[in-house]
Amino acid sequence: MTSNVTALNLNAFLASVERRAYRMALLATRNQTDALDIVQDAMLKLCRSYGDQTPEQWPPLFHRILQNQIMDWHRRQQRSQRWFRPWKKTDADATDPAEDDGIEDFADPSEQNPEHLLSRAADVATVIQQVEQLPIRQQQAFLLRVWEGLDVNATAQAMECSEGAVKSHLHRAMRSVRQALQQE
Repeated sequence: MTSNVTALNLNAFLASVERRAYRMALLATRNQTDALDIVQDAMLKLCRSYGDQTPEQWPPLFHRILQNQIMDWHRRQQRSQRWFRPWKKTDADATDPAEDDGIEDFADPSEQNPEHLLSRAADVATVIQQVEQLPIRQQQAFLLRVWEGLDVNATAQAMECSEGAVKSHLHRAMRSVRQALQQE
């Protein structure tokens, strides 16, 4: 009975984080297939290695696994691009509007002013574009703190660095995003 309850809790946890985890991986990889693979691998590793842990421990463990998977992907890409395929195009080179996930189209239903909504959509697109351009550690800090809402301690555990490093990375990321928004 206890293992069934744990499995149900784990399934509920994974369902609650899957979309945000996918978006984080997609921002890091700019490739839908790779992002799905990264999230799936992170979920499998959590289930296999930490499924018996308490549910309170799953979020930081999952985010640490996800960030490790993203870093591993970046390392593999750097090796492969450096040695084997320097001419390979990324998905960012051939963007297809049909493959867009539509995050830019979300609007706050309480706002009625179309001009304001249009400027907000442009701001969201600018933020997403700027986050994609950030160095990986700044990107991780921004996504974990701002999008996931993790506290500094949990973010530091997920990134395997000090709390001060998280604050520095986040500060640099926020400064970069603010500058991009001011240029608009």
